Amino acid sequence: MKLVTFGLLAASALALGACGNTTEQRIGGAAVGAGTGAVVAGPVGAVVGGAAGAITAPGVVRETRRATR
Repeated sequence: MKLVTFGLLAASALALGACGNTTEQRIGGAAVGAGTGAVVAGPVGAVVGGAAGAITAPGVVRETRRATR
């Protein structure tokens, strides 16, 4: 896969993942997920991890806030 194609896929995943009312949480989750996915499975893992992190980040933040109160 060309680097340009990977960059476009990653940028579009981050842009779509950031849609919503919790933009900071989604961007942070996407970044962590993409980093973890890249380490585990390379470029494909980065895209999948970024998308999964962006989707699950608000729920994780809500649960951790409940647990600390």
